Amino acid sequence: MSEQRTPAGLSEVAELDLKPALEAVLMVVDEPATEENLAKVLQRPRRAVADALRELADEYATQGRGFELRLVAGGWRYYTRPAYAAAVEGFVLDGQQARLTQAALETLAVVAYRQPVSRSRVSAVRGVNCDGVMRTLLQRGLVEEAGTEPETGAILYRTTNYFLERMGLRGLDELPELAPFLPEADAVEGESQEGVPSFDPDAIDSDDAQDDAERTTT
Repeated sequence: MSEQRTPAGLSEVAELDLKPALEAVLMVVDEPATEENLAKVLQRPRRAVADALRELADEYATQGRGFELRLVAGGWRYYTRPAYAAAVEGFVLDGQQARLTQAALETLAVVAYRQPVSRSRVSAVRGVNCDGVMRTLLQRGLVEEAGTEPETGAILYRTTNYFLERMGLRGLDELPELAPFLPEADAVEGESQEGVPSFDPDAIDSDDAQDDAERTTT
């Protein structure tokens, strides 16, 4: 009969220093980790784990660290210390409050008035490749995917609730009457099929290439 062996990785876990091991695991959790689960993962008694967690929490508080270890919803997780909320807010919002380029504003306007609309249709209306600008708008949370176009399978885009919030609108029906000034997408695409834009696909949007160096308010 073959000898049953414990996987090397598991045997090594039990030999690790408990506090550093807890810190390493808690750095990657997506939700508060229970003492039972941590004890199972680290192969230690629950009481030893519970004591180590409380000692770590006290140490962080005594040292005045920028983070703290809290017992929340039956589990333990790292949180930033409230005293440093302003620093965290500044980091999280950095870029989110950055003003959009003229190219981004034009692209956002096309999406707002033609939604749901594909990326190539937006490019056709603007007459220039807008892939980079669309990525920026997606990252800013101003537009989002809205399914695919049945005829071509192209991804459709629409504005988000965050867009309405930033614009101070209760709904899309409050958008200014600017649609008559935009060319009809069907008319534009009468000269080129979906997915085969009439513009140079290698063209670079000069406003987008400025890398937001020159910005205009949203």
